[in-house]
Order: sequence, then C-alpha cells, then structure tokens
Amino acid sequence: MNATGATEGDGPLAGRHIVLGVTGGIAAYKAIELCRRLIDAGAYVAPVLTEGAQRFVGAATFSALASEPAQSSLFDGPHPIPHTRLGQRTDLVLVAPATARVLSDLTTGRSDDLLVATLLATEAPVMVAPAMHTEMWRHPSVVDNLALLRRRGVVIVDPESGRLAGGDVGEGRLAGPERIVDRAIELLTAGSEPAALPAGARPLPAASGDVGMGWRGRRVLVSAGGTREAIDPVRFLGNRSTGKQGHALAEEAAQLGAAVTLVTTSELPTSPAIERRQVTSAAEMADAVLEAAPSMDLVIMAAAVADFTPAAVADCKLKKADGAPSIELVPTQDILAELGRRKPASQVLVGFAAETDDVEANAAAKLERKGADLLVVNDVGAPGVGFGHDTNEVLILGHSGERISVPLTDKSAVAARVLECAGALAAARAASS
Repeated sequence: MNATGATEGDGPLAGRHIVLGVTGGIAAYKAIELCRRLIDAGAYVAPVLTEGAQRFVGAATFSALASEPAQSSLFDGPHPIPHTRLGQRTDLVLVAPATARVLSDLTTGRSDDLLVATLLATEAPVMVAPAMHTEMWRHPSVVDNLALLRRRGVVIVDPESGRLAGGDVGEGRLAGPERIVDRAIELLTAGSEPAALPAGARPLPAASGDVGMGWRGRRVLVSAGGTREAIDPVRFLGNRSTGKQGHALAEEAAQLGAAVTLVTTSELPTSPAIERRQVTSAAEMADAVLEAAPSMDLVIMAAAVADFTPAAVADCKLKKADGAPSIELVPTQDILAELGRRKPASQVLVGFAAETDDVEANAAAKLERKGADLLVVNDVGAPGVGFGHDTNEVLILGHSGERISVPLTDKSAVAARVLECAGALAAARAASS
C-alpha cells in the first residue's frame, strides 16, 4: 500500500522497487506525473529529492503519491545509512530530471547528497533522463559524461525537442513521463518474455498497449564499418568509416535484450552477447548480410559499402617503377536495395547515408529508391559528425513524413534514437495488422 492508501501489485512493474531521484531543474514538476505513472504500473516507489529539486517541487507532494515518504538528507532521516538501505533493496534507480550536475557527480563519484550516494551504493540498474537547456546538452563536458555513463551501462533516456524554460525552444526538454516509464518497463521486464522465437520473422515490439517494445528475443542485424576492395596484396580502395556508429547500434540493441548479429569490417571490440561476423570486402558483406537478413525482425545497414571494386586483383604488388596502373572498376552489389526487394512484410529495414551536399534531398531520394523503411543521414563534412568521430548528428527520415533531427551527441545516443524510431514503426505496424 502506498502513502495515499492505494494498493500496489497490479501492472507490469508489480513487485518492483524503484528509487525515483528528482534533481533541481524546472522539469522537476514532471516527476510528479512520472511518480504517479510508476505507481499505476505497480511499482513500489521511494522518492529521493535533492536540495535543488525542493526549490521547484515539495517533498510533501511525493510523500503523498509515492510508496513511502520522500527523503532528501543523508543525516537527518530515521535511518543511519539511508543510501545503502535504498541502494541495496531497489530494482532500479531512476533519476528524472537528471541535471548536468548530477551527471557529472555520477561520472566522477563525487557524493555529497543522498541521491548521488544512493547511485554509488547500488548494484541495481541505473536509468537517467537528462533535462537542460540546449547549450548545456550540447556542451562537450556533458556529451563526454553521457558517453562515459553509457559505457558503464547506465541507461540514458534522451531528451526531446520542444519548449524550454524562459521561452526558448530546442533540444533538452525532459522525455515524456510515458516514454520514461516504458523504458523502465523494458529494462525491468526484459527477462519475462520467452527468448525463443517461432519460425520466421516477427514484428519487433510486443504489441500490448503502452507496455514498451519488448526487445527481448527479437532478432536484430546490424552492419558496420567501411569495406576494403583489394587492388593487389598490399593496397585497397576504402573509405573513412571506422564502424563506431554501427557498433554503437549493435551494443544498444543488445543492452535492450535483442539477439544481435553484427556483420562488421571493424576491429572494434564487441560484447560477448553479440554474434559477430567479420568481413572485409563488399562482396563478403553482401554474402553475410543477405544470408542472415531473412530471419531478422530489424535490419540496420549502417556499413559504408564501396560502390565500386576493381574488376581484377593483381597477384603481386604493383610497382611504382612500372608506372601508374590503370584500374578498371565495376559496381558492387547494392546491398540495401537488395534487402529492400527481399524484405519480409514484418521486417523493419533501416538504411544509412553519408552526404556532403543537398543532404536531406539526397537522403529522401535514397529512401524511396532503396525500399528502406527509415533512412538515417548525416553530413560527414560537418565538424564532429560521422567518420572517425565519437559524436554524430543525424536526420531520420520515414515514408510517412517522419523527420526526426538528432543534434550533435555521442553515437550511443544516436543509436538509442534510431532504435526508438524503428521500434515505434514496428509497433504501429503490429497495432494495425
């Protein structure tokens, strides 16, 4: 029974304990609705408010809505070590809104309040929903802190674009409470779905109301890296792709519980849960991707595949003394277009495009031409974007007029947004079928 007298136990979060951390931003008022939704989903909610949060919302409000009274002090409460008590008995620590300060404190381990002490004293999953002005969200220190937290396994619910404090409009608005609850349900109920799949492809989400996408057991194929087309035993034709974005997509999907196959040319490491297939050339990439794709629920073609390959490969190293060679090039197989032609009705296909001019127009044309469901495009000539960087800035386009801009952020955040869009598309299809 919660503080209002309501009985807990019904809903997808029944029996789950959640510490709800609220920090000092204007979006703190939205945490009230978030608290209510978590209770409605069946969770036992223990609110923890920072000193800054109480400048925007009152502890009495959360005490009335939550499962136990709100706490805010390391020293003045009824328990001598409240942070360990909270951290040890919870299934999830959820911070919403998460300010730039709490993100920084969590990365460095600087603990001077009850919330950060609880974050450091738990072995439960941690989820943060940042909210701040656009300039702060894009600041390199915030970008770096978020990238580090993701590598440590913290789940980030990225903010949205919209109206901010002071009448400004831009990226940094706290994700909607329903979206945050859905991510919590995904994280805490991932193991409740059977891992085995029936024969054939299925839609990605478990199509059931507002209970999240259900990635557990869904099959995801990702391609990554730039192909190398041999000229002779020493030289090759290639591009600047490092595979970082494709690998980030694979890691994010695996973290959500999907069964991930990664076809990559990159030497970047991968988590043990990911099935990895190493390739080099466009032909090898085509063979591996087209073989695996038919049984997949989601295919993300993030690799930078060469458009042309030498018609013949020299058996010996070409010598400079012999003069400049004449190399005949022939087109490689268009893997994305072939995937589009073969795509099962329930499969979601996502393509990537690296452009330098007329970015959106070229991407829209490619989306139609290739038969993909979504196309992710970036301007690789822009600072900090695309090849070789840890950051990216993309535009996600869909056939129904979807146009989602993801401002410059780390590639894991881009991956999360791409997967959200793919999951939403699959959910809409499942609901209409």
